[in-house]
Amino acid sequence: MAHDALTQQAEGASTVWRSWPVALRILVVYVVARLATTAIMLAVTANSPVDSRFGADPDLADYVLGWDAQWYWTVAFSGYPSELPRDEAGTATENAWAFMPVYAHLANILGFGTWGVGALIVSLLGGYVACLALHALLRRRIGEGAATWAVVLFANAPLAALFQVGYAEALFLAFLMCALLALSARRWWWLYLLIPLMGYTRPGVLAFALLLGLYGIFRWFRRRDDPLPAREVIHIVVLGALAVAVGFSWQLFAALATGVPDAYLETELAWRRGWIPGIEAFVPFEGWIRAAPFWFSLWGLPEWLGIVALVVLVLGAAAALFSAPVRRLGPEVRLWSASYILYLLAVFFPQSSTFRLLVPLSPLWGAAPRSRVGRGLALVLCLAGQWWWIATMYGSGNTYWQVP
Repeated sequence: MAHDALTQQAEGASTVWRSWPVALRILVVYVVARLATTAIMLAVTANSPVDSRFGADPDLADYVLGWDAQWYWTVAFSGYPSELPRDEAGTATENAWAFMPVYAHLANILGFGTWGVGALIVSLLGGYVACLALHALLRRRIGEGAATWAVVLFANAPLAALFQVGYAEALFLAFLMCALLALSARRWWWLYLLIPLMGYTRPGVLAFALLLGLYGIFRWFRRRDDPLPAREVIHIVVLGALAVAVGFSWQLFAALATGVPDAYLETELAWRRGWIPGIEAFVPFEGWIRAAPFWFSLWGLPEWLGIVALVVLVLGAAAALFSAPVRRLGPEVRLWSASYILYLLAVFFPQSSTFRLLVPLSPLWGAAPRSRVGRGLALVLCLAGQWWWIATMYGSGNTYWQVP
């Protein structure tokens, strides 16, 4: 009888939960997740070592304003340099041109001049909007329950601290999830707004341009089963061109402001030269090819093994996109994932921030296990990953590989 009573209570609670509006259910999930992250942060600050970047007695505000948040603060209050800063050898050094303006200025507006408060507000709100859009995107493909669990894992993911620190990722994710939702629903006009917002929040809109190209090809080959009217062709082509234009426009702005044609690329390479000196110019795909042997030699392993590992990693990622759980997520998620992975391979140099750079692949949380045990284990691993990431990148962060 006791078992029957517990079953009835569980069923009653489930019925009440399902009766709530989706926005409220997602809000509850999101707030609980943020409380869990805050608890982890507080535990880490209480045990912060003296040699940490934040000292022995940091508080949550220190973490909100830590690392790259300082660059966004610089953009908000000092803007971008009109002269490209250089070292004694004449090589460009790290500067604000590597950081886009939307997050920086929106944080300043919402914080009423107190930038850190605004940054926290924007990140928290951006994360919640991203959760809502992700749920709507996945629900039509994998159902209500699985979509909700994808949101649970997304909100508690190993890098979920990004939802409450001064980084642009949460805002970018909000725009990205809304853009993928608009694409899947074929609400084309929303994309004319979302693409520029993405492009001037964080690098990555060129991956969306590739997505639109691949999506157009996909729709063309399926036009007999899924008609492709001329107006949709026009939207896809124009939006793809818009994404390309926005993606390359930042290089133009930097060039016009500084008088240096490759000011933006030189700025980005300033970070890469901190790892491998002597890089003279940006070459697509070179970052991963040079990084693989570099890291393996640093770990005391043969350099050739790094190249082998890179090939295996790329083939594994490609195979995962053809797996049944990922196929269920729909063509928009699969094509975005393929586009973004290819974009990272083309432009990124893998380092400690690699995990953060992978966060835009979050729609793949929809491919998580469906069993209760699998979901529970995934959630535990997410929370454990959060603890490790916060403790490593913030709590004890004081060296070159501890940069979030």
